[in-house]
Amino acid sequence: MIINHLRNYLLVLTFSCFAFTSFSQNEEGALPTDSIPEHVKLYEKAVKLVDSAKYKEAIPMLKKIIKTKPDYWQAFNKLAFVQIQQKDYKDAEKNLIKSEQILPQNFETLKLKGINFFLNNKFKDSKGAFDSAVVVALEEKIDDAELHFYRAQLMFKGKGYKDAIGACDAALEINPKYQEALSLKGEIRFLMKEYNYAVKELTEAIKLCKAEKPDYNAYKIRAKSKFELKDFKGAITDWSVYIEAFPKEEEALISRAASKINLNDNTGAIADLDAAITINKNNAVSYCYRGVAKGGNKAFSEGIKDLDQAIKLKFDYGTAYVNRAAIKMAIKDKQGACDDLAKADGLGNELALQMLEKHCKGMH
Repeated sequence: MIINHLRNYLLVLTFSCFAFTSFSQNEEGALPTDSIPEHVKLYEKAVKLVDSAKYKEAIPMLKKIIKTKPDYWQAFNKLAFVQIQQKDYKDAEKNLIKSEQILPQNFETLKLKGINFFLNNKFKDSKGAFDSAVVVALEEKIDDAELHFYRAQLMFKGKGYKDAIGACDAALEINPKYQEALSLKGEIRFLMKEYNYAVKELTEAIKLCKAEKPDYNAYKIRAKSKFELKDFKGAITDWSVYIEAFPKEEEALISRAASKINLNDNTGAIADLDAAITINKNNAVSYCYRGVAKGGNKAFSEGIKDLDQAIKLKFDYGTAYVNRAAIKMAIKDKQGACDDLAKADGLGNELALQMLEKHCKGMH
């Protein structure tokens, strides 16, 4: 039972597209249309507009209900929901306080308070609201996937990764097709270095996305996971999807280039790194990788120039010294290579020490 998840996580709380639960006031034995109060009819119309994301049209209706029926807490909650969508967290908080004054300890109000605080980066307040929502859910035997998902995000923010995984699992037990929960779980798996699990869960999350609304962050994290698993071809495929949407993201271009270098597609890597350097001329990593790619294409002189620039930008860049040493070895500049390896070794580069022992005995 999910209720057990709530009980288990109540004491261990640590500190994309969001799907909010609609508030329904339908009860068994619906009243004839003529008997339904006007404010209820208006509220139902407003709910339909909100569900269709027609927030501007819904707001006047909700405000009219509140004016004519000031104890109708449902309207305060729904208006707060709309304001959260519009990132008007301050007014949303005011309306939730009013709702809570009318009906204290209401589950939906507490959950919305937690979400509103979370999105406004008030994590301590968010935790308090979610804790209270958990208590009410236990008492009323409410299973709510969205509550678990937001609690998972809160734990994720606080780097409580194992607890966040558990909260994601609780959400997915209620709704196995909860795309955002799968995506978040995959990202947490990546940070925990559980790359196979990350790829599996991110793949499921990507499959659940509508074609017109891809989860680009899922592609990004899956690309990084595949790279760690040495699935460089798969990483390139995912980075390509991501870069098509964000062609000027420097990190993505550098990362795809790194995968291409590992597949000896040095020319393709150079193209990506040229683009990255156009975006940012002061990133030593781009010059380092491009120097390696040029060296791989036997453009040794050009490769050394790029590595010189990488070291100029970052004087303690041990990896750049090692890569420059490799090119110098290729052009038979053994002394220059060993000098670079000695510098890299002094910077704590482990590979440099191995290469020094192998190629430079007696020279340093």
